[in-house]
Amino acid sequence: MSTTDPTPDSHLLGAADIRELAAAFGVKPTKQRGQNFVIDGNTVRRIVRAGGVTAEDAVVEVGPGLGSLTLALLEVARHVTAVEIDPVLAQHLPATVAARMPGKTDSFDLVFSDAMEVTELPGPAPTALVANLPYNVAVPVLLHMLAHFPSIERTLVMVQSEVADRLAAKPGNKVYGVPSVKANWYADVKRAGAIGRNVFWPAPNVDSGLVSLIRREPPKTTASREEVFAVVDAAFAQRRKTLRAALAGWAGSAAAAEQALAAAGIDHKLRGEMLTVEQFAAIAEHKPAEPAESAVQAESAARKPVESAGSAGSAEDSE
Repeated sequence: MSTTDPTPDSHLLGAADIRELAAAFGVKPTKQRGQNFVIDGNTVRRIVRAGGVTAEDAVVEVGPGLGSLTLALLEVARHVTAVEIDPVLAQHLPATVAARMPGKTDSFDLVFSDAMEVTELPGPAPTALVANLPYNVAVPVLLHMLAHFPSIERTLVMVQSEVADRLAAKPGNKVYGVPSVKANWYADVKRAGAIGRNVFWPAPNVDSGLVSLIRREPPKTTASREEVFAVVDAAFAQRRKTLRAALAGWAGSAAAAEQALAAAGIDHKLRGEMLTVEQFAAIAEHKPAEPAESAVQAESAARKPVESAGSAGSAEDSE
């Protein structure tokens, strides 16, 4: 009888394991939640390597599913906290970790929640975010996590290839837009590889891409992040228009937008797709004050005499 030890990969989930667990839990992947489970051990280990995860890291994973990537992260990281919105998957993941990697149960926490509502996590502060993000919510989830967990130094996410291109795009690129600028507020962003469809179950109808984000300080500006992002949203809401026209609503008028752009040293004939996050911050710093006439009208309304009760009568009297 053979006394060979189990293979080093025996605790990872392969295609047969994924299907077996899904059947046992009554899980049927849904498009609504973008559930495509990774069934290849080499792929999850590649993601962990691309994320630069080390034994010093506390990793937060969003959307762990059945645990494919979770187990690969636990091979390396000091601690892993998984955030799962699906009640069935959340219920069973701790048992999968205990069965597959019993020595790592103390290094694992599960948070049953919508990631968009998570503002604090159990365990050590996360130093890395590594996740296979559902395609339909990838960008908002990524930006939410970066905003609420400044301790995250490195991020590696797997997203739809088109989304990966947008996140990593530079000014002047035709797919450069809101995700590109907002991600650059937090980090240096780049593509970190491509992932084919055959490593998922069920196989998606699109290819996937890896995106690496290395945290850096945001642009030096007197404007808040919210103020800068408001300019970004306005500029790309009508991305084919010049900045003078696209920012008219934000500034109060096209003329006011032109003045703000001039003060920021930016040509008003440019479009938003040509600007860096630093330039958007400069525009935000020069947002015009409310028009003087609005202030006068507000003051006049405040000084308007209040009619006496004797001359007007009550609401009940007039009915």
